[in-house]
Amino acid sequence: MDWASFLGLFIGLAAIGIGNIIEGGNTGHLIQLAAALIVLGGTFGATLLSFSMADLLGALKALKRVFFASTYDVNYVIEDILRILAKARKIGIIALEGEVKNIEHPFLRKGLNLIIDGVQPAMVKEILYREIDTYEDSQRKVAKVYETAGGYAPTIGILGAVLGLIQVMQNVTDPSKIGSGIAVAFVATIYGVGSANLLFLPIAKKINNRTNEELVIMELIIEGIMGIESGLNPYFLKQRLLAFVSKEKKS
Repeated sequence: MDWASFLGLFIGLAAIGIGNIIEGGNTGHLIQLAAALIVLGGTFGATLLSFSMADLLGALKALKRVFFASTYDVNYVIEDILRILAKARKIGIIALEGEVKNIEHPFLRKGLNLIIDGVQPAMVKEILYREIDTYEDSQRKVAKVYETAGGYAPTIGILGAVLGLIQVMQNVTDPSKIGSGIAVAFVATIYGVGSANLLFLPIAKKINNRTNEELVIMELIIEGIMGIESGLNPYFLKQRLLAFVSKEKKS
């Protein structure tokens, strides 16, 4: 579980709610069904028009990566690679076939299967880098869905504000309806700006950050697989792999 994501969302919402109370406002006034329908429905519709339903479903699935950390521990991956290298130097690469199923990272498993099957190193590298490119494209597109929603939401919020003001003007002679119209107008703006800057855009940023971390690990794995295939000295391979790791993540 990524507590930073949950904590960030909670702090953002709590700060707005508490600030509203300090200013003398009532949090109940911020709950407007009409405003929520206009902003969230309009944003969803505009985003769906920009992308396919499959893209939106992929974006929804990606929320798990935002709130529940799924990135593999890079030090553990390095240990796995060095352990496999030691066995490969001792008993040979072909004999590693029984070890592959115990490898946690699927990308590492795939690369090892390729070299065990006798695929040429250059071809292995090409296959794995193509898979990296495909994965990166898919994840960047997922992030783009949320970036797009974050761009539409404030504008839809303004649209909701205008609709609310139109309602006010139409009922200017009926004071009992003016209050609700003004509430929808201003709350729609809050929903639009708030959802964009507290939800959609931060989620897009988090997905991009997760993707960057995963790409580094995947490139590290390719370097490790090449080292295993060539029987590189474990010390030298470890130094190569550590070059991919930021200082704070090195064990």
